[in-house]
Amino acid sequence: MLDCSPAELEARLRLHNLPDIGPQRFRRLIEVFTSASAALSAPATAWRAIGMPHSSIEARHSDKVRNQTVQALRWAEHPGNHVLLHDMPQYPALLTETAGAPPVLFVQGDPSILETPQIAVVGSRRASPASLDTAQSFARSLAQGGFTITSGLALGVDAAAHQGALAAQGLTIAVVGTGLQQVYPARHRGLLREIIEQGGAVVSELALNSAPHASHFPRRNRIISGLSLGVLVVEASPSSGSLITARLAAEQGREVYAIPGSIHSPGARGCHQLIRNGATLIETVGDILESLQGWQCIGPSVAVAAQASLSFAPVTAITTEPEHVLLELLKERSLEIDELVDQSDLPLSEVLSLLTDFEINGNVSRQGGLWLYRKA
Repeated sequence: MLDCSPAELEARLRLHNLPDIGPQRFRRLIEVFTSASAALSAPATAWRAIGMPHSSIEARHSDKVRNQTVQALRWAEHPGNHVLLHDMPQYPALLTETAGAPPVLFVQGDPSILETPQIAVVGSRRASPASLDTAQSFARSLAQGGFTITSGLALGVDAAAHQGALAAQGLTIAVVGTGLQQVYPARHRGLLREIIEQGGAVVSELALNSAPHASHFPRRNRIISGLSLGVLVVEASPSSGSLITARLAAEQGREVYAIPGSIHSPGARGCHQLIRNGATLIETVGDILESLQGWQCIGPSVAVAAQASLSFAPVTAITTEPEHVLLELLKERSLEIDELVDQSDLPLSEVLSLLTDFEINGNVSRQGGLWLYRKA
């Protein structure tokens, strides 16, 4: 940031805690008064002159705002807790280029991974078992290929995506619609802890004690899409919040991907709508990698500056034993997915995940619903 003094940090947090001060008004105050400290010292008439709301002016010196600020400063003193301001060098570059980027981010975990190449995986909270398997499989393979998986810690597809990345020993980021001292849903406390322990991060722009509220989740969604190179929607109804994330991604110039489903499934209609509107139809991880050709992805342990001018090199191929039972079956003849599950005695989720890995590695391909063995 331009001025990283403790006094300016405290002033920025006080501005952030004011009611009715969003990103645009926050930046307007900094622009006019040159710093948050100067803005808080300015008279009420100066605030009114630039269109600041009465509620914000009245709350500038309230005990509530002061107490929230002290709480945030104390929180940031603990190891693993970080406050990123929009003009700090550590603030993720891709996000700062978006309209309405949060002026303050609270991060628990490793903030450096916010600069790694990310793919967002989102979808329905009440997804079908098949879609949960698909989300986990795609996230696992993308994480193995070097991408950080970003999602919203919600039930359903979000949780499956985080779990897929963790299963691959990869990195994942949870962007939440609450303050970081409020875990929602509560059942994901263990998942959140695992994300942090494995080198990932949990992110929010909301005050630390903010409870879940319907208005918070669209705000969360713009951060998910803003951090990512592309957004993959696995399953969604036409009213799903995942479509908001996809729309925001398109507006931010990100790639939008959608996995189609049965015409008889209500959960597939949102994805079909996205595809009609120009999203890329996705059947395999290779479809995503193909759309990102030219970008450099050098692995989950290496932070890559996420700038618009970046180029990504080919994703490192995943090493797989050629004698695996699935490959042996496909050497004999081409098979459908159900036949592979039956003949291998492996669960569907594992078969999907392995086939994705084999496809990335060039061992198999898919044609007309059949999986084919490819000679090296």
